[in-house]
Amino acid sequence: MRGERRRKVRAFIALGSNLGEREWYLSEARRRLALLPGVRILATSGIYETEPVGPVEQGWFLNQVVAVQTELSPRELLKALLQIEEDLGRQRTVRWGPRTIDLDLLWYGGESIEEEGLTVPHPRLWERAFVLRPLAEVAPDLLAPGGVTLLQYVQQLPTTPVVRRLED
Repeated sequence: MRGERRRKVRAFIALGSNLGEREWYLSEARRRLALLPGVRILATSGIYETEPVGPVEQGWFLNQVVAVQTELSPRELLKALLQIEEDLGRQRTVRWGPRTIDLDLLWYGGESIEEEGLTVPHPRLWERAFVLRPLAEVAPDLLAPGGVTLLQYVQQLPTTPVVRRLED
């Protein structure tokens, strides 16, 4: 409603790219996120190079996590993320296939949401080191399963060469 004050929520978004100018796609996605009305970028993780997940042969990904403060609802934020993907040439032809840009809503204000096309926290969040490591950079105190902080949780993950932080 007009004039109504909307609550501000902290959310986390994963960015990934493994086609074309990967760093440019991450940068452009961040730029477009910052331009969204009702969204303010709070922090950005480093960039990680990671081996692709899934059955499709493809190039390695660059991954990053962005913390935002938003007045958008989870559904509105997801819609905006999907629009950015489309605008940057994302084509959904093969599940877990190569992509110019992938934007995933990982976390939204600590809410648990299970709706058609929207699950928060992201359903595979706690299984993916390529998301957890950059997320721990921007939200080390976020609570992980078992009641430990995300930073503690990530420190327990096995070190793997398939998730490597690029130097700044």
